[in-house]
Parts: sequence; structure tokens; C-alpha cells
Amino acid sequence: MMNFSRDQLDRYSRQLLLTEFGPCGQEALLQARVLVIGAGALGSAALLYLAGAGVGTIGIADGDTVQLSNLHRQVIHTTQSIGRTKLESARRAIAARNPDVRVVLHPAFLTADNILPILAEYDFILDCTDRFETKFLINDACVLAKKPFSHAGIVRFAGQTMTYVPGQGPCLRCLFGEVPSGTTCAEVGVLGSVVGILGSIQATEAVKYLSGIGKLLTGRILHVDGLTMDIRTLHMAEHNPDCPVCGTHPEITSLAVRQADYRIDTVQ
Repeated sequence: MMNFSRDQLDRYSRQLLLTEFGPCGQEALLQARVLVIGAGALGSAALLYLAGAGVGTIGIADGDTVQLSNLHRQVIHTTQSIGRTKLESARRAIAARNPDVRVVLHPAFLTADNILPILAEYDFILDCTDRFETKFLINDACVLAKKPFSHAGIVRFAGQTMTYVPGQGPCLRCLFGEVPSGTTCAEVGVLGSVVGILGSIQATEAVKYLSGIGKLLTGRILHVDGLTMDIRTLHMAEHNPDCPVCGTHPEITSLAVRQADYRIDTVQ
């Protein structure tokens, strides 16, 4: 068991009081490495809570800059951040919140060419992007690399989230097969506070996985409708044996096989 400093005992005192979590959970977080792909709306909430919880190393992948239209939902950024890269803005916010956290910046949108070496450095991945093409890139890469990840997506007032753990439930391809078409927040709008709910759930899933507590959203999709406040959990089959990436006889054995499915996009 590691020796916590006085500052750490004070900073994490409310977590340390949780019998399910305690010192072992905190030690696991401080030694963990989490990658957040997208420092926008979902990523903002997730990053703040991961940093507050004391995840030792947080990687952030993004290639965008902060714009005024981001600020109603991307709460890690401020008016003073406009024009800066989202990576630098997020790094400053995390450093101000928790000096325990080491931040690693990946200043690019992830592609089939660069994603796998980056994933290799981390224990858990958060998909905080906003386009299906990018989400399926993350899904396929995580399945191939045997990396657990939290997926979330949202438009307008509603969104959903699920967690993939290798060998413990379906991936996105199990549910959708091919990359579906869909609209983005830039096209139809989004309520920022609802994005915060989903991003906070993603951070919670990461903390639970890393500390070994609770029940993850594997084999389940949590759907949140902010307009009605209906929250539903949809149970899914354990695994689709015909899935093209995680099935019994996978077609997608490398990202090059489905290169046309992926494209570089801005993130949420």
C-alpha cells in the first residue's frame, strides 16, 4: 500500500471514506492511465471528474481550438481560452484542479494510422467524440488492441452510453454492424447540461473499472432523455458471434481492412 501525503489524504478524503473504494481504490487511480479522445463537451465533464478523482496520468487527444460557440457545453474551457488549442486549455484547467495528475497531450485527431500506438499507453479509453466514423474507429481499434472503453453520444436533448470490456459484452459493431448515418450537434443543436451528465457517467465508468468496484455498463446501454428526464437501461445480448470485429470469425483483423469507414473529423 502506498503512503499518501497529507494533501492527498485531505484531497481524496471523501472517496477514501467509501468502504467499497478506500485506500486501495485511490492507489489504483493514482497509478492508472486514462485516455480521453476529444476535449470538447463530453470530454470536458469527464476530464474534470477524472482529474478530481486523482487519476495519475490522463492523456488527451484532440486537434481543435477553443471557439466561443463551444463554451455553453465545453465547461473545461473559458472565455480566456478562445483561440488556444483545446489541449492546452484542458491541461491548464487540470493543473489548476489537481497537481497530482500528469497530463499527456496528443495534438491530433486520431486516425487509422496513429491510433493504435497511442492506445497502447493506456489502461482505459473514453470516446468523447461526436461522429460515428470516429466512434467506429475507436471501437475497432480498442477491440483489436484489447482495450476497455466507454462510449457515449448525444444530440439535442438525449444521449446514450455503454462500456466495452474485452470478452465481457458487445461492442458497437455488435449493435450496428456498419457505420450508421446521423446528424451532429453542430447541425441540430445540443443542451450542454445533458452532455455533462453523459460525460460524468463516462468518468464514473472509468473510475469503477480502474478501482474494481461496482457494475459496469457492459452488455447494457444507458439512455438519458434530458427533456423528459426518462432514464432507461437497455440490456443487450452478451455478444454477437457474427460481429465483423469481435465475432467468432472476424473480418476486421486490422484497421486497414475498413479504412474507408474512418475519416478525420472534429470532435465534440
